[in-house]
Amino acid sequence: MENTKQQKAVKVSDTYWIKVVAIFFVGWILMYATRTIFNPIMGVVGEQFGLSNTQLGLANSIFFLTYAVAQVPFGVVGDKIGRKLVITVGFLLMGAMTFFSGLATTFVMFLVIRAIAGIGQGAYYGPQYALSTESIPKSKLTLGTAIINSGMAFGTSGGYLLSSKLVLDNGEHWSRPFYIMAIPTIIVAILFFTMLKERVIRPEDQAVQETAEQKPVENKVSFKSIVSNKNLLAAFILCFTSIYANFVIITWLPSFLIAERGFAGTSVGFISSLVPWASIPGALIFARIADKSGSTKKLVYLLVPLAILSVFSIAFVTDRTLLIAVLILYGLTGKLALDPIVVAYVTKNAPAGSLSTTLSAYNFIGMSGSILAPYITGFLADSLGSMQVGFYLACGLLVIGLLLFAVLAKDTKE
Repeated sequence: MENTKQQKAVKVSDTYWIKVVAIFFVGWILMYATRTIFNPIMGVVGEQFGLSNTQLGLANSIFFLTYAVAQVPFGVVGDKIGRKLVITVGFLLMGAMTFFSGLATTFVMFLVIRAIAGIGQGAYYGPQYALSTESIPKSKLTLGTAIINSGMAFGTSGGYLLSSKLVLDNGEHWSRPFYIMAIPTIIVAILFFTMLKERVIRPEDQAVQETAEQKPVENKVSFKSIVSNKNLLAAFILCFTSIYANFVIITWLPSFLIAERGFAGTSVGFISSLVPWASIPGALIFARIADKSGSTKKLVYLLVPLAILSVFSIAFVTDRTLLIAVLILYGLTGKLALDPIVVAYVTKNAPAGSLSTTLSAYNFIGMSGSILAPYITGFLADSLGSMQVGFYLACGLLVIGLLLFAVLAKDTKE
């Protein structure tokens, strides 16, 4: 197999990074839309298959289990044989399995198909951020990453609204959203392969390229050496707790609004979408501040406490106006606003020659939270008769993540 480190570097134009940001933005829209179309209609699927909240949570947990496990292997393979090839194959698999999800006639079949779809999604994270980090000018790295990440918000909102409208309002079969989302996913897979380039040289780096190519590149960086780096370990832990809280909200907020706050129909998708919509300006504003200040810790100390307050309040408040306010607050300060800041921090601390592997390790550990959150929250809801405790648990984990980050992490400035 040909190692991309030995391939000839490709010079790109001043505007190539804009194309990269745009296509990866669309990629995240599809990644999150294919995930969240299930969440507003979990009750409908549960009725058809006779499922408890715990079993419905398991459907999401299985998906994110395979997604998380696939992260590191795909990151390593991407570093070795080419990131755009790995991303393309993953998206083709994801598109096919999204379509087949709608064909499932038993819950076990649905679980298996969603598990395979999770594997397909696992090919995206590490290789995507490795390619974008190499392409985006350093002075715009956090902002560019935030723009890419905002695709998650559009995808989350789009998935909520699509399935809420088609199934909850129009009464169509729950499989319809899955069929619809499969088509653009496969189209974008082809665009990835035709538009992206491997191992690019940004214009700002071209002057020093000859010197850089004369330096040996270390290809063998162990997983142990990555997690033993205190800065990376701090980021991994914070990512885990942030993603846990985020997926409690993404997975269970629509059901929580229906069962415990009296919302119905398209309003469920609309109110749930307040979180991703609010995250877009939050992510862009704080990313710009991060690019200018270079300080990760100060922004973490601002954003995470506000996210803790908002997650607690989502479960605690009963007034609809206040609930809307705290949902917007979480969107502004939660995972989607925090993620580009922490991703940029990880890239600055990643070992040379293993950026895709490091980013995949980061997301593998972080996405472990997405495996646990749906199942544990569903189990607590069945056991205690309310989803509120699941939100309170997410708050506690965020507190732990913030404290450990404060102890372990140091700001990295260039």
